[in-house]
Amino acid sequence: MTEIIDICPLEEIPPGGRRIVEWEDLEIGIFNCDGELFAIEDRCSHDDGPLAEGELDTAKCTVECPRHGSVFDLRTGQPLTLPAYVPVDIFPVLVEDGLIKLEVD
Repeated sequence: MTEIIDICPLEEIPPGGRRIVEWEDLEIGIFNCDGELFAIEDRCSHDDGPLAEGELDTAKCTVECPRHGSVFDLRTGQPLTLPAYVPVDIFPVLVEDGLIKLEVD
C-alpha cells in the first residue's frame, strides 16, 4: 500500500543539497538538482554501500558511489558506469504547501 510521508520544508534542501531519511528498513537519499527533487534508495546495487553520500553532479543529475565509483542516474535509478549494473529503487517526490513529501510502498 502506498504511503505519503512528510520529509521537511522545501528550503531545507536547496539546489545542490541532499538529505538522507529513514523509512521502515530503508534509507532514502533526497537530492535537489537545480530545483528538481529526486529520491533514490541509499544503497549501491554493487555492494550495498551508502550511495547518497557520494558526489552529486547537479548538471547531469547523477550521484557517484563513494566506494567503487559507479554513477547512478537520479531520475531512473539506473547505473551509468560499472561495477554496478542493477538499478536501485527510486521514489516519487511531491511538494505540497512548501513541504517535501515522499511516496513510498
